Formats: sequence, C-alpha cells, structure tokens
Amino acid sequence: MTERGASPEDPWVKVEYAYSDNSLDPDDEDSDYHRESYKESYKDRRRRAHTQAEQKRRDAIKRGYDDLQTIVPTCQQQDFSIGSQKLSKAIVLQKTIDYIQFLHKEKKKQEEEVSTLRKDVMALKIMKVNYEQIVKAHQDNPHEGEDQVSDQVKFNVFQGIMDSLFQSFNASISMASFQELSACVFSWIEEHCKPQTLREIVISVLHQLKNQLY
Repeated sequence: MTERGASPEDPWVKVEYAYSDNSLDPDDEDSDYHRESYKESYKDRRRRAHTQAEQKRRDAIKRGYDDLQTIVPTCQQQDFSIGSQKLSKAIVLQKTIDYIQFLHKEKKKQEEEVSTLRKDVMALKIMKVNYEQIVKAHQDNPHEGEDQVSDQVKFNVFQGIMDSLFQSFNASISMASFQELSACVFSWIEEHCKPQTLREIVISVLHQLKNQLY
C-alpha cells in the first residue's frame, strides 16, 4: 500500500503552514511587546537615577554653602550694600577666601610672637644664671675688697655701667605704645645685656676710672 502524498488542499497542511509563518505567531508579537516595554522601563530607570544623582549633588553643594555661611564670621555680618537679600554663592566664596587669608596672617603673626617670647625666655634664663653666680660669689666672700675700694669708687663704677647701658637703651627703645615698649625692652636686654657685652662695658668703665685715679 503506497502512502498518499500530501496535498495543499489537505487541512492539516494548512494548519501547519499557518503556524510556521512568523508573522502570524502570537508568541513573537508578545515577545516584541515585552522587549519594547523593557526598553522603556530601562530608560525610565536610568532617567530617574540620573535625576536623583543630580539632586543629591545639588543638595550637597547647597549644604556646603550653608555650612560656609555658618562658619565664616563675615558671612554672618550684615552687608548694607545688599540689604536683607540672601548672599550669592560668589559673595560667600569671596568672603570665605578673605577669611582664610586673614587666618593665615594671624597664624604667622602668632608664630612670630611665640618666637620672640622664646628668645625673651632664653635671655631671662641667661640673666638668671649670671645673677645667681654673682650672688653666690658674694656669699662666698662677703667682705672681699671692702678695705681696698671706697664706696665712691663703687658708685662711679656703677654709674659708668648704667650710663653706657642707658645710651643703648635710649637708642633702641620705642615709646609709641606699651606693647611696642615691652617688645623693645626684651629685644634690648637680649642684645645689649649679654654676658660678653656686659663684660666689655665693665672693663671699659674700669679702665676709665683707673686713668682718672692714677
């Protein structure tokens, strides 16, 4: 028995042809719809993420400017040129820059004052050591030289030393303000009251008195 060939008129062949046509496949239409929906959803998610990121960036910048206005004192002072208007970002940044520069100058000034005070402390320590040595020497020999040198000679020596010191003191000290006077005094002590300088002054005064007496 021979098999009958399939005829185009066969209804089963028609059904097979119908399902083999992609344009008539309902599954493909649903797939295209889902792909388009996915694309739209992905674009929306990217757009929302970008919008949120941009909003966060703007919020962070705004918080930064608000913090600057709180921290910088000059931003809190009323500027009569703009009245009660809110400070612009440019003004906030400029006031911040000016304040930072002011702080740098103050820091440098304080460092210089600290350096000067350290020098003054060092000078005072040297003077303290010298005076302690003088006191100790006097305590060890309280009556040494009393019978050989008169009180007048002692006074002349003292007067000569003080006159020499006063000349340098008068030339070095400024009386413009108490603060400047204090700074000049310490600088003068450090410069003109060093052991070597005082020794040279005393030797010079003694030579002068020796020439006067003998």
